[in-house]
Amino acid sequence: MTHSTTMTSAGFVQAGGHSLEYAFEPPPSADAPVILLLHEGLGCAQLWGGFKAALAEATGAGVFAYSREGYGASSPIQLPRPLDYMRQHTRDVLPEVIAQIDTARILLVGHSDGATIAALYATAAPDPRVCGAVLIAPHFFVEDFSIREIAQTKVAYETTDLRAKLARWHKDVDGAFRGWNDVWLNPDFGAALEMREELEGFRVPILGMQGDADQYGTLAQIDVLESAVGTGGGHFERVILPGIHHSPHREAPRETISAIKDFLDRLP
Repeated sequence: MTHSTTMTSAGFVQAGGHSLEYAFEPPPSADAPVILLLHEGLGCAQLWGGFKAALAEATGAGVFAYSREGYGASSPIQLPRPLDYMRQHTRDVLPEVIAQIDTARILLVGHSDGATIAALYATAAPDPRVCGAVLIAPHFFVEDFSIREIAQTKVAYETTDLRAKLARWHKDVDGAFRGWNDVWLNPDFGAALEMREELEGFRVPILGMQGDADQYGTLAQIDVLESAVGTGGGHFERVILPGIHHSPHREAPRETISAIKDFLDRLP
């Protein structure tokens, strides 16, 4: 395995049979934690942009971002993606990524699909080094209005410059887009995503964060998360950002970084 002591600022890790690109801000010291960034449904390691370096500077942690299979410069995928693609990644790929990060403490920070993946991992039997999880705009069940928004995104992909914009970030742009969009618009996806009954047993403290103007999900997603963590007797914090849409780390980076730093500072 490749460990962070030999990792450069960018490269590829092998996990779950895939070659996954990563970008890494190494921790400044051996005892500093590493924040693992898990991207959204159309994201990749590079799309975190300057947020990675700013988060590292503010927290004093290392920051590791990678592109899941089918995204960025990572291995392409066969379409269609399975409806349980987030569960598959959590089970088959993420543990092998985490095993290659050489640090004593890992904080998961996931956005959108990445937040759902982080939640799935935090309710499983994760690496004991995982000390907490920040879930930004997570999805635990399908909401009708978010499906309408995703359907409009499909139209934009086919009729505007959205495809060209995404092609800057994804080696196989059609695979990246359709691998996300086709699944979400599949009428059977609601049953595959549904997590409300199983969303319990969190083994680490959780911070739920969302903009109150999120076009892809209502605050009911955060309410479900808070209830699930509370039912299991776990530690939960929430941060709701007024006027912010689906991407707090882009729209309100200062507030998002501050919330993550405060949460990390309070962890055991």
